Amino acid sequence: MMRFSFFILLCCFVTASIVRAQSELDLSGLDDLAPVAKQDAPQRANAVPVQDTPKPKATFWSLVQASGPIGYIIMLLSLIAVALMFEYALSIRRKILMPTGFADDVLKLLMQGQPNTALQKCQNDSSALAQILYAGMSQYEFGWDAVEKSAEDATAEQASRMYRKVEYLNMIGNIAPMLGLLGTVVGMVIAFQQMAESAGYGRADDLAEGIYLALITTIQGLLVAIPCLAAHSIFANRIASLISETTFVAEQVLQPIKKNLLRKRNG
Repeated sequence: MMRFSFFILLCCFVTASIVRAQSELDLSGLDDLAPVAKQDAPQRANAVPVQDTPKPKATFWSLVQASGPIGYIIMLLSLIAVALMFEYALSIRRKILMPTGFADDVLKLLMQGQPNTALQKCQNDSSALAQILYAGMSQYEFGWDAVEKSAEDATAEQASRMYRKVEYLNMIGNIAPMLGLLGTVVGMVIAFQQMAESAGYGRADDLAEGIYLALITTIQGLLVAIPCLAAHSIFANRIASLISETTFVAEQVLQPIKKNLLRKRNG
């Protein structure tokens, strides 16, 4: 919020300076130009009007080039963000975390009294559910409390790993507007430099380059930050939902072990 307030105040100050410089330039030149205008009036009446040359339209690449090195960095971050979103959309899925039929197969092996086979099956699988079940079943000889504690630790580790994975989107979403703000400051420095070189009477077109750079980099930073922060929230909510579902499935699969160990402890 402070960054945007500073940017708004800075833009207002620059705009006021431009208007003031332009008005002073126009007023100071009226008296000198009036006699010349009267003498040149007959000539201007017979002069052929000059057609304005059409200005080139702004394109995407022209905007990127106008933003300079800071704009190129922001564009690079946008490409990285798109690649990360694509990778997360493929890897953070229910079928990846909980393969279809895997829980039923492990539960069937446990019900048939084959804990070692079930343990081996979990060890050979890299899914989150398999790792949680393997962590719990590997503590079988130490009792149900150890099995439950190990499964909970594995669940927390899997969740933390996935949250750290999507944190890169949050980082890009925070860096991009900061780079845009940096470009804004650089653009304002260029604008004020133009004013200093013209002794404070710079024209609007002399200041346009710096202000143009400031506005373009700000837009680029926001265009990258907004989708990144939105995608980070979406993937974080998906991770929370899938971890909760994985925990529930793991508890159901470990029920035969729980009953067996509690029966031994009470028997």
